[in-house]
Amino acid sequence: MNSTQKPVAVITGGGTGIGRATSEKLAAAGCAVVIIYSRSDAEANDTVNAIRARGQDAIAIQTDVADDGQVRRTMAEVVDSFGNITYLINNAGITRQLPFADLEAVADDVWDDLFAVNVKGAFNCSRAAAPHLRAVPGSAIVNVGSIAGETGYGSSLPYAVSKAALHGMTKSLARALAPEIRVNCIAPGAVETRWWSGNEAKMRQLSGNLPLQRISTPEDIAETISLLLTSRSLTGQIIRAENGQTL
Repeated sequence: MNSTQKPVAVITGGGTGIGRATSEKLAAAGCAVVIIYSRSDAEANDTVNAIRARGQDAIAIQTDVADDGQVRRTMAEVVDSFGNITYLINNAGITRQLPFADLEAVADDVWDDLFAVNVKGAFNCSRAAAPHLRAVPGSAIVNVGSIAGETGYGSSLPYAVSKAALHGMTKSLARALAPEIRVNCIAPGAVETRWWSGNEAKMRQLSGNLPLQRISTPEDIAETISLLLTSRSLTGQIIRAENGQTL
């Protein structure tokens, strides 16, 4: 076992986009970073190598967050490797780009797939990490939701509903895990990631007239996630990071 006293941050979907930016930011802040990924093997290992090249600690573990058994084994492996878990960032998420008003385009498998990862996956990770988080003062969970969960409008109807469910679960977990573990959620608006590759016009159309006249970067969102992890007076909050979209 590595007896490091560093904070240990577990980041699902940690190899790409917001997850990568968060992994790099927390590693730079002194955390040992554990990147959980499902399919992005090359990207996850590239992120680990980039972090290690700067003399910081990171490992990657392949895990299907929708599979409770895999999640429990992964959290046990994290504790075996680093001794504890301080922070959990539930960032893993999937979407389907569907015409929003076309209800017939929404098949059962779309609901099942999106809820399995976006909702059930976050719950599985939170449940498996909770006993370890409780043992570390100042521990916290941040769920990565979406402004779609607040507005009801996004890349697809099931996606927006899944993120609304995640926002609701944030409040329930904040109550269930208090006082030892704080649980908050960030609800980003449009963010320049690979999710919108080829659909940039739709991204801007969904965003509407932004008062700040900008689209967020993954680094913007990572900065707010870092603040939520360390803000001792915040729990059960849904923080909108959307450049004024919902004003």
